[in-house]
Order: sequence, then structure tokens, then C-alpha cells
Amino acid sequence: MGVTRGYHVTDDEGDDKDEPPLRAGRWLARCVAGAVRQAGIDPARERVSVIVGTGLRELRAVERWTLDGVPVRRRDLHFDAAVRAVLPDVAEVITVSNACSASGHALALAQDMLAAGEADAVVAAGCDAMSESMLTMIGRVADAPTAVLQPFQEGRAGVLLGEGAVAVVLQPRTDGGARPLATVLGTGLSCDAHHETAPDAGGIVAAMRDAHSRAGVRPRDIGLVLAHGTGTALNDPTEAAALREVFDGTAPGPLVTGVKGAIGHTSGSAALMSLLIAVESMRTGSVPATVGLSEPIPEAAGLRLVIGEPADCDARVAQVNAFGFGGVNAVSIIRVDR
Repeated sequence: MGVTRGYHVTDDEGDDKDEPPLRAGRWLARCVAGAVRQAGIDPARERVSVIVGTGLRELRAVERWTLDGVPVRRRDLHFDAAVRAVLPDVAEVITVSNACSASGHALALAQDMLAAGEADAVVAAGCDAMSESMLTMIGRVADAPTAVLQPFQEGRAGVLLGEGAVAVVLQPRTDGGARPLATVLGTGLSCDAHHETAPDAGGIVAAMRDAHSRAGVRPRDIGLVLAHGTGTALNDPTEAAALREVFDGTAPGPLVTGVKGAIGHTSGSAALMSLLIAVESMRTGSVPATVGLSEPIPEAAGLRLVIGEPADCDARVAQVNAFGFGGVNAVSIIRVDR
């Protein structure tokens, strides 16, 4: 398939010869249950909905059904049964398949549901597992197997897949309520349909500006950016150009980092994976360096990329970027109060 490396999750059961079924749903169930427990909400007493963003759903199960004769129920390709196995009283489970920005869209929909009064709390989640189809796709667009994912690196070789699940709980802020880990100020979306796979700076800029408008912030208010940063020939210069355009005139500008060099491209869960890093960076005052980055591409000149060592950070507002095939973009703005 032209792929020799990846960022795998080690399963609790089975091995390479006995692959557990429905891996993404298993991880998702654990994450959703943990997030609900940590937030202290009770789906039996409150209206709790779950929105799952995914790029592939349980595509691997379809491959095994087709190639190996391992049966799968079609309803299990979505995540209702996986979530209800651990949270049977949730009001509804919605699966959103929006490519690599899917969990960013899940976050936006969660905000909308709360604003419309359709839920007391919403779990926004993301999950994806590797599949032969996706591995074959990334292998065929590279001249040689990629050894390491290097966001914004000059001479970068391409993307590598990660996998996993992530979940956060959103609730309306109330006086006297528990102090949240972070506040979601707004999420901007765009679907520019510029190309099946190639990103478009105009569509990305539109999503960023939509996010700023919805959040009620200006570019100079943002102290940290979690970049999409896929390490590919097209995404990195396009994203860098969009960031330079949006943050022009805000010198020194926000710190910029990305997580995919450390965990791979986790597809539909990528947006929320980055959001968690943004929250922890602002809570701890330390931003992790972009793994694999030592010599930035020319298009990133002027950006405050975090290279080599963690950077001290006193930011209170962060921007989280997530972009998908077809120009399906999601940009979220969050705030942490220390």
C-alpha cells in the first residue's frame, strides 16, 4: 500500500491476527463515558445528546465484511449502539461524517443545540480507526513511503494516519455552576467546494473570520493557534498563507503549533484532539513544540511557530483549525480563565 508507518492505538484485546471488531466505537464509548462522568451530568435526569464527528465511521468493519467475511450489522456503522452501550439514557446519538473537520462540525452543532434549548448538555465527540482504504489512498499520493509526519517543514514527505477517539461535554454557562475547563466562544464553518482534495486559502480565511465574528473577538485577541498542519505539499503552505492574511498587523501574532507530528492525522477526531491541546496549553502556560519541525517552509515566514522546545504562553483565547476534503472547514475559538 506504500505505507510503512502510522500512529496506532494498541487495543486491549486481540492482536494482529485477531483484530477486534468495531474498534472506533469501542474507543468512542470509553471516551464519551469518561467525559460524562468527569462533567458530573446524568443522562437519566437531564436531556443529554451526543454528536459524533467522523471521517470514516466504521469503514474498517465494511472492509473486513467484504474481504474476510466478518459480518457486521449496518446500524453499527454509525455510533448509536456504541454510545448507548455505556450511556443508555442519552436522548439521541447523531453521527456527522464531515471528513477531517468532522469533530469541529460536531462542536458547532452542539453549540447550536444548546442555543436552541434542545438539550441541557451535549457531548461533542470524534473518532476514527485506520482502514486499508485510507492507507492505500495516502500511499498512492506519495512518491515514497513517508517516514515521519512533519507539519510546516521544508521538504516534508506527506501525511501519516493516527487513530483514536475524543469527547468533550458542552453545557450552558450558569451563575454558580461548576467552573468549566474552557469556554467555547464560537465556531466558524465554510464549505468552499474548491476541489475534491486540494485546500483553498479563501475558504479557510472565510471560516476563520466567521469564527472570529461569532466569538466576538478580533485577530489581535487570539494568543494561540492550533494549526491543522498535515505535513502535506498543499495544506501547509495554504494554511500558512491564510494565517498570515488573517493575522496581518497583529505583531507579534499568536503562537502557532500543531499536534499531528506527535499523534498522526486522526481524521474526524482531529479538531477536538487539537482543542484539548489548546485548553491544556492555556491552563498550564506551556505550548508544546510542533514535533518534526526544524526548518519551516517559506510560506510560514512571520508566523510564531513553536519549534524545538515548549513555549511559555499567557494566552487566554485560542483558535483551533480543522480542514477537510472538499473544502469542509471548521475553526473554533475557545477561552480559558485561570
